[in-house]
Parts: sequence; C-alpha cells; structure tokens
Amino acid sequence: IGKKIQEAAAKSNLKRVSLELGGKSPLIICEDADIDYAVSVAHRAIFTNAAQNCTAGSRTFVHAKIYDEFIAKSVELAKNRVVGNPFDPMTEQGPQINESQFKKILGYVESGKKEGAKLECGGERAGSKGYFIKPTIFSGVKDDMQIAREEIFGPVMSVLKFDSYDDVIKRANGTNFGLGAGVITKDLTRGMTFAQRLQAGSVWVNDYDAVCNQAPFGGFKQSGHGRELGKYGLEAYYEVKTVVVKLV
Repeated sequence: IGKKIQEAAAKSNLKRVSLELGGKSPLIICEDADIDYAVSVAHRAIFTNAAQNCTAGSRTFVHAKIYDEFIAKSVELAKNRVVGNPFDPMTEQGPQINESQFKKILGYVESGKKEGAKLECGGERAGSKGYFIKPTIFSGVKDDMQIAREEIFGPVMSVLKFDSYDDVIKRANGTNFGLGAGVITKDLTRGMTFAQRLQAGSVWVNDYDAVCNQAPFGGFKQSGHGRELGKYGLEAYYEVKTVVVKLV
C-alpha cells in the first residue's frame, strides 16, 4: 500500500509523503543478559497488541550459551499468558483484527512447521470462537524460513540462535525492512556498538518499543522514509528558502 501511495504521489504534482511502513524487527539477546528480564522484554516486543504493531520484535536472536534456557522460560511464560476479552483488565492479549488476518497468521504457523522450525507452544486458536491465537513460539528458526523473512503481524515469536556478534548483526540487517531493533546486554559499550551498526530507525538498548514524543520515529529501507514526532516530524511540512543579499 505504501508503494502505491508513493507512486500516486509522484504522479500527482510530485506531492511529498512521509511513509511509516512494515517491519521485521530483530531483538538480540546477549549471553550476559538477565534471562528473566530478557524473556519479559522479548514477550512485550512481540505479543503486545497481539503483535499488530509494525515494530513488533518478531525475530528474536538469542546467544547459543543461553538459548535453551531462554526457550524454556519463554514457553512457560507464554503458556500462562491470558488471552481473551480486551476489555477485561486481566487480559494480556486480545484478538486479531479480522478473519482474513487470523487465517493468514495460522498459515504462517503451518509454513514454519513445514520448513522445519520446532513449534514450542501455541500455533492454534485460543478458545472456541473469535479471532484469538495462542502466543506462539518457534525454536530452531533459520534465516531463510518464511516466518523469519516476512512480516506476520501476529503473535508468532521466531527464536534464532547465534554465537558471533558480527554474524548476528549481519543477519539482523539481512532484511528489506529497518523500522526497529533491540539489544539486551549488561555491557553498554556493546549495546551502543549494536545501536550504531543495526540498520533501523529506532534501536532500543535493554528495552523495546519505548517511544518519546520528542524523539523522531521512522524507518530505514522499505520500512519507509520521513519521521514522526519531535522537530524532525515537522520538517516534511516545511519549505526551505535560501535568500542571498549583496550589500551595495
């Protein structure tokens, strides 16, 4: 849709547009991370709003040294997540937006299983009616799998293993999108190195999806162009004029 808007704008007197589009955002969890905290951030990154969020952290890269422990604790937390009526204060996850998207998400689940990822939990309807999907976690995900490449827009966490920081940065950047990214580490120097090298409009260190009204928000690559919020969000509405005066 964004590309069609861009095309229409170009054909209509070159109207300028600011586009905030999709994403396939990575969350990188280093071996020095507090596991319980990392699991909680990872769940918030992907399962908030039933993952109907362009910055959803749908690719979770976990260091090999803590991978198995992360999976075990993540699955335990997911199985206890309350899915149901979004108007109930006890609910943690509501429904998908419509039947079409509901079926599309379950189609991605089938794709993940078919391509060899291990379904650790979820992957099916929650309850007997409505468009509710259980929090879903896949382990053993590879970069070339469909669930690791395409935006699902549903509560599906793909957990990928890494053991080299240079390698995981390359893999995290290996997407057409670049909206958000996160890293969990106790080493702030390492965190800032990740922030510098990750190709994303927003990078969160030891957090995810924290938005400040004064800080610009937008994407790299096919996640769009232009920025919202802060002074940068106003620049799309400005016309810059140069005036030269010669003193005589």
